[in-house]
Amino acid sequence: MRYRNLGQVRVSAVGLGAMPLSIEGRPDEARALATVHAALDAGVTLLDTADSYHLPGEPPGHNELLVARALATYGGGTGDVLVATKGGRGRPSDGGWTVNGDPRWLKAAAEASLKRLGVEAIGLYQLHKPDPSIPFEESVGALRELADEGKIRLVGVSNTDVRQIWVAHEILGDRLVSVQNRYSPAVRDSEAELRLCADLGLGFLPWSPLGGISRSSLDGPSRIKGGGAGPLEAFHAVARERGMSAQRICLAWLLGLSPTVIPIPGASRPETIRDSAGAADLVLSGEERARLDDAVRSR
Repeated sequence: MRYRNLGQVRVSAVGLGAMPLSIEGRPDEARALATVHAALDAGVTLLDTADSYHLPGEPPGHNELLVARALATYGGGTGDVLVATKGGRGRPSDGGWTVNGDPRWLKAAAEASLKRLGVEAIGLYQLHKPDPSIPFEESVGALRELADEGKIRLVGVSNTDVRQIWVAHEILGDRLVSVQNRYSPAVRDSEAELRLCADLGLGFLPWSPLGGISRSSLDGPSRIKGGGAGPLEAFHAVARERGMSAQRICLAWLLGLSPTVIPIPGASRPETIRDSAGAADLVLSGEERARLDDAVRSR
């Protein structure tokens, strides 16, 4: 396992997105715990969760409680594991996603996450999504106050644009360590944000990093099948030549974009996260990267 930094904290170059363990189609608890344990066995030290990762209409926190149980029941050491959670979104019974960036809501959400995770301070707390009805500065200010109170150690923002990253950086200073935006071979709307993170030394945590390559928890089945034609078939071709999965090739491609990129692929099976974790040690050749870059640009 190779490692990268979030601020002064060293984490695995590939994290685990724990959302699939708690939303629709989630596995039973035994398999969910086995998946987290497999990630830890593989050297993964960044676990990404959120209070809103649960079935529609359920109380908040299913995924946070699951991650806490997985760490408590793991047979090895967990002192170097960074748990990143998020606040500011909800999942009502209609299956949608709400947004609430009110500072009072965020502070209460962080307090509840603290209790569910069973920690004195949250390792990395992230604003899940800017609320258009609340000034962004106020939402970020709530996170700064939580950090001042010692309730969160590191701060991140998610689903933000360049302007918002600059605002967060001005308010939080060195406490801001990460940006979590959607980015994959199929969805590259956040290229400007990725470049800014590289310039500022902020971790860029692409969510749904396998978009266009395999099934995403949010996107449903991929349209690209191994061996089929299509603009992203190059990922499958390189995978066949290497004798490994296209998912691993995709994560290695993402890691090569910037030394601050830390993908957080989702997983609901132990074998899936073991495969993803292998991308941290995979170095693509210049010829392979050129083929993949060409495929992405031509999409």
